[in-house]
Amino acid sequence: MSGNDNEGLDASESDVDPAGDTAVVADDPDSEAEATEESTAETDQAEAEPTAEEHSQGEDTPQLDEDVMSDEEADLLIPVEDYLGAGVHIGTQQKTKDMERFIHRVRTDGLYVLDVSTTDSRIRTAASFLANYDPEQMLVASSRQYGRFPAQRFADAVGARARTGRFIPGTLTNPKYEGYIEPDVVVVTDPIGDSQAVKEAITVGIPVIAMCDSNNTTGNVDLVVPTNNKGRKALSVVYWLLANETLDRRGAEPTYALEDFETDI
Repeated sequence: MSGNDNEGLDASESDVDPAGDTAVVADDPDSEAEATEESTAETDQAEAEPTAEEHSQGEDTPQLDEDVMSDEEADLLIPVEDYLGAGVHIGTQQKTKDMERFIHRVRTDGLYVLDVSTTDSRIRTAASFLANYDPEQMLVASSRQYGRFPAQRFADAVGARARTGRFIPGTLTNPKYEGYIEPDVVVVTDPIGDSQAVKEAITVGIPVIAMCDSNNTTGNVDLVVPTNNKGRKALSVVYWLLANETLDRRGAEPTYALEDFETDI
């Protein structure tokens, strides 16, 4: 899918992100599992032992800094204070060229601040996009620890399929694998952590919607939702809003509260 800013699509012409697409797509799910076992263990260990930077991203005590968006008159889905309280706006201390346009400013502690008004707008765009698909043809994938529960809840809410935890290679590309599926669109929590799902989606030619932090590259992402994609509360809020907005655009009544998407610590 080609990029088009007017439609909210963000596919660029850059090559595959060398840091984010390290998994190898093969035909044998057994050999693929062996090839990815070590990298998966490293990912799980990294998530089990968050870095100091990730702790500083407002996991439980976000800094309520009011300067978080360029459009101060924006009509947001939820009050800006709720976005702030969840730390949706708090990026990392790294910034990629791809994500520069979604960044509002940099804080004195070096953390980049994502533009909340853009996040809100992109949630609406993503929901409108997803509402065009049959629910069972939507797939959400999340390997990140704090993204697994809200991703599953999103799938339950909109009727999509979910693959949380380690994404088994061949899920989208190997018809001989018993877990093989053929979705029409994929939603991922992080293009880096979910690189296998992204790579297979690109291989079979289906669009990718991704939650992207300031340190992500978006060369293989069709629709970027800029957000803190490492924080427990931030991911709960974004997946909750995306689910309710998708249901609303289908003409269904959203019945889910934020608490339904919040995972225990």
